[in-house]
Amino acid sequence: MTMRRRTCLQAGLAAMAGTLAGMPALAWADDSFPRRAIKLVVAFPAGGPTDITMRQLAENASKILGQPIIVENRPGASGSLPASQLQSTPADGYTIAQLPMSVMRLPFTTGLKWNPVEDLSYILNVTGYAFCMVASTQSGLKSWDDVVAWAKANPGKLTIGNTGTYTSPYVTSAIIAQQLGLDVVHVPYKGSAELMRATMAGEVMVAADTSAVIPYVDEGRMVALNVWTEKRLPTLPNTPTLMELGLPTTQYSPFGLVGPKGMSASVQAKLHDAFKQAMEMESYQTMLKRFEMLPIYMNSADYKAFASESTALEREALKQLNASSV
Repeated sequence: MTMRRRTCLQAGLAAMAGTLAGMPALAWADDSFPRRAIKLVVAFPAGGPTDITMRQLAENASKILGQPIIVENRPGASGSLPASQLQSTPADGYTIAQLPMSVMRLPFTTGLKWNPVEDLSYILNVTGYAFCMVASTQSGLKSWDDVVAWAKANPGKLTIGNTGTYTSPYVTSAIIAQQLGLDVVHVPYKGSAELMRATMAGEVMVAADTSAVIPYVDEGRMVALNVWTEKRLPTLPNTPTLMELGLPTTQYSPFGLVGPKGMSASVQAKLHDAFKQAMEMESYQTMLKRFEMLPIYMNSADYKAFASESTALEREALKQLNASSV
């Protein structure tokens, strides 16, 4: 199955220079908000690419809003903890969360009791991950062909680390293994930093992760095996795409900010406008480039529509893996 995000990429990148159609007008915003610090809950551990880029975005937005934005890390549970926290949080705008794509899968894998589309207030999408697979230079694996050959010769022994069960790296690497008829072991970790440590320590042979691994490749500690974008990444020009390797699969996962269900239009608008301005600051753009991430903007209405579409697509992907409970 081809897991394309072409529509959202085209819409998101085009919208960076477009209008704020679908957003409440800033003129409606409540000038009294915010009167105190805002908490931003991030779904991955401190020190990883998501945390680093979100902290830069929060710092930028705090200057615009005139109040501190405090980042709290809540990794685990396939990235669902921040959004789950919002289900019992007042919808006053003082607690918001980063929403990973993996949350769109959870109604079909964990029996999630709330609806990711309807039970959140969508503020805006801010960026997205590019993905790839890497191996430690100590592993002896030098190419994707080496990995496939070793896996076929040693059924059930190839270990592939990922950033959590039912995250995009897990689901896509499972689909890749299925397409190739490989018997592998998937090993979940709580984010990129933990996964990279485990890979370099030899706990897993291969890691499926975001493009945050590129600095490790540049330093000679990792070898890039493949990338999951439609075209090769400029920073990994010698690394083939899955399509080039004969696998009809691409993956790119946008993510953004959400608040509790029932947030007022005025507060939602003020948060939207502040974070959109924060996205456009050079400091944030530079941080995204460091990790091969793109500024993918979607306004509130478009972001919610994308979430609805993505939920349906993820359900079909999980059916392909026979992982869906519905």
